[in-house]
Amino acid sequence: MGALDYLSNFCTLTSTRNRTKRKPIQTVDIKVKMDCDGCERRVKNALTTMKGVKSVDINRKQSRATISGYIEPNKVLKRVKNRTGKKAEFWPYVPYNLVYYPYVSQVYDKRAPAGFVRNVGQGGLPPGMNAPDEQFTSLFSDDNPNACSIM
Repeated sequence: MGALDYLSNFCTLTSTRNRTKRKPIQTVDIKVKMDCDGCERRVKNALTTMKGVKSVDINRKQSRATISGYIEPNKVLKRVKNRTGKKAEFWPYVPYNLVYYPYVSQVYDKRAPAGFVRNVGQGGLPPGMNAPDEQFTSLFSDDNPNACSIM
């Protein structure tokens, strides 16, 4: 082992300590209203010039932009709002087959694309609604005033 190899070990050790941690690769879905090719082009240009973006997929029919790369979701949202002047929000919809009751008033949204309903969290039930198992167990309970009286 020569003197240069010995010195090169010191150089590589110092450079590994100074490295910054890289952000994990993420996929962000954003809802942005796009009416024409110009709107779509402005949104795509604002996102592709952002540092860390690997791919941008625009679906004008659903008003949806899917961005993946080493990015932070809040910075992506802020960038779209500032560069295009359009109202943008995180994608609020999930496929309707993942929700227990997709046509409840708080979940169903007429503006949602076909096959999607609003994401309400907690297993797809709107707030204040109990899980289906709890509803069936209390159906024939003596404590429930609306229970079946045939028992």
